[in-house]
Amino acid sequence: MNRTPGRPLRADAERSVRAILAAAERVLAEHPGATMEQIAEAAGVTRTTVHRRFANRQALIDALATEAAAKLAEAIEDGHPETAPPLVALHRATANVLRVKAAWGFALGPAVAGSEQAARIHGEVARRCIELLGRIQEQGAIAADADLEWVRRVYYALIGEVLHTAPAGAPACGLGPDAAPGPEAPALDPDALAARIVDTVLHGVGPRAGS
Repeated sequence: MNRTPGRPLRADAERSVRAILAAAERVLAEHPGATMEQIAEAAGVTRTTVHRRFANRQALIDALATEAAAKLAEAIEDGHPETAPPLVALHRATANVLRVKAAWGFALGPAVAGSEQAARIHGEVARRCIELLGRIQEQGAIAADADLEWVRRVYYALIGEVLHTAPAGAPACGLGPDAAPGPEAPALDPDALAARIVDTVLHGVGPRAGS
């Protein structure tokens, strides 16, 4: 992003950047090869404005990846992983992450390598996730000898699977802000899905004791 380090953007400039990034996510999700001009048109700004904020297309995509990663980090923190009861924090963070990943599917998807800054944020998110799983392990809900890195990877995989599959009649991206499902295609419920993911991580799919 073209801006002087340490200098915050003016409010109007900040709004235009947010509009450009939101438009870039929408446009690139449908057409990954979209041009800066197409993104500018979707954002309701001129191409000059886009180039004033971003030196080139890769700079725009890097900024998009960083923005999405920051949203993901905010989603985790909103679950209060250090202070809330661990299982409550995991459920809330999971529901939040589902919403963010659905809304920023392109920026958080495999097609975007991401900037170094985005990679650092993702690394911090993974670290926070391990810490929260450690709190759950201390409570006895995860086996004492479980490999928490493996648990994290399984947890991430379940989230990814939820976002790539949907019940019959439901939109695959029903969690996204632009989804407007009709009466025959109900939106997916992030809280219900979060409960299912957490339950699967903690209990697997085998028979329960006493069942």
